[in-house]
Parts: sequence; structure tokens; C-alpha cells
Amino acid sequence: MTRVRKGELALRYVLLLAVLALTVGPFLWQLSTSLKGPTEDIYSSPPSFLPRHPTLHNYERVADTIPVWDYAFNSLKVATANVVTNCVGSALAGYALARLRYRGRRAATLAFVLAMLVPVEGIIIAQFTTMRELGLNNTLIGVVLPGCIGAMNVLLMRNAFLNLPYEIDEAAYVDGANVWQRFLRIALPSVKGTVAVVAIFAFMGAWDDFLWPLIVLSDPSKFTLTIGLNYLHGTFANDERLVAAGTVIAVAPLIALFAGLQRYFFRGVGEGAVKG
Repeated sequence: MTRVRKGELALRYVLLLAVLALTVGPFLWQLSTSLKGPTEDIYSSPPSFLPRHPTLHNYERVADTIPVWDYAFNSLKVATANVVTNCVGSALAGYALARLRYRGRRAATLAFVLAMLVPVEGIIIAQFTTMRELGLNNTLIGVVLPGCIGAMNVLLMRNAFLNLPYEIDEAAYVDGANVWQRFLRIALPSVKGTVAVVAIFAFMGAWDDFLWPLIVLSDPSKFTLTIGLNYLHGTFANDERLVAAGTVIAVAPLIALFAGLQRYFFRGVGEGAVKG
């Protein structure tokens, strides 16, 4: 192994700390602001990350101002449905594109690639019209349906299945396994890492989505968390502590999800390896 010079090593750590400050710093600042009481100055110079008297009163005020837990439950239902539909649909479509032989397979793959190039804003009016014709406006199903299977997730699953040796399929076919058995018992367990990646992306996309739920939903009782928190920014824009507490509430489930799936997430890099 080559020895790294001290100056080069120090430069690497400086760059890593700079990236860490840019990515984690804003969240830590919001967390610190949400824990500060009304008597603490959040605009002090130099800024103070550690509250002198930490309090959870700001979180209680968020719940008193808006029905935040109802909004969070609506977001959880939408995100969970999005994860299930994307994991199941993307796995099935990815397996069909990667392992099955039929006419038009390349054209189908190209269609998914082209679908990624279409901006969401360009088709959002067509989506809204479709939901209205189906009678799904102002419903959580209408929020889930357009993003139930993402083109990028299908291509991720396709690439994961392509990395599996074809000899495994051939051996299973000789042993009498049909397509479903080869998919469920051989291929799918070998790509758990990529399924975790799809699950995280699908959950984050549904949980953070703001524009589409804002357009399709009109009943406040069905609002998702991103729309509900907008009331804090509009009515209580001067109270940064309240806004910070709402932001932390919105981000916490994403952190918990990634913490639970990070082992499978990073294992997705080596997807397709044959276990002995």
C-alpha cells in the first residue's frame, strides 16, 4: 500500500470536514434552534449550537398550532404505499427487463430511460386531469398513483438483476423451477441491497413531495406533512423556533429509515455476487 503524505492526508480531512459542515450543519442548526427557549438569542454572533436551557416546548407549540400528527400520519400512509408499490413493481419490471427474453425488451428499456428525461412539471397538468377523470382528486390514492413506480427505480433493479450470473438461472431451470420461483427464491434475495435503495428513494420522494399533493389535495384533513408545515412558514414566519421544530419533525422519519436500512443500502454496491 502506498503511504499518504501528511499534507495530503490533512487536506483530505479538511475537505471531508467542509463537506460534513455543508451537509449536516444546517440540520444541526435547525435542531439547536428548535430546542432554544424564547429568551435565547438565535441570531447571536458567534452562533451558539448548544442551547443554554434546552426545551421541548416548541414541539408542543407545533402540535397546538397545526394537527401535525394527523399530517404526519397522512404522509406515512402515502410514503408506505409508495415504498410497497415501487419495491414490488420495480422488482418485477426490472427482472422482466434483465432476465426474460421477448421481443421489444430493448424498446421497453428505452421507454423507461426516456421517461426519466421528462420533467415532472411538464406532465403535472395531464396527471391532474387524469386523477380528476378517475375521481381520485382530493384523495391520498391520487397522491400515490402517479409515483407508484418510478422509472429510475426500475432501471436500478434491472442493473442489479443483470449482475447476477445467468448460470444460476440455468441451473434452477434444469431443476424444474419456473419463472416465479427463480424470481422469488433466487434473484430477489440476491438484490436486497438494491431493494433497500429503492425503498429509501421511494420513501424520501413521497415524504418530501410538496408540489403534487398541493395540487391534488384540497381538504385540510387530508394534507400531508409538507403542506401542513407550510402554515408555519406563512402564519408564523417570524418565529424561527416553531419553524425549526416542524422541520425536525419532518426530517426525523427519514433519518430513522436510513439508519434502519443503511446496512442493506451500502451492500447494494456489491450486488450480484454469488454466495458460497
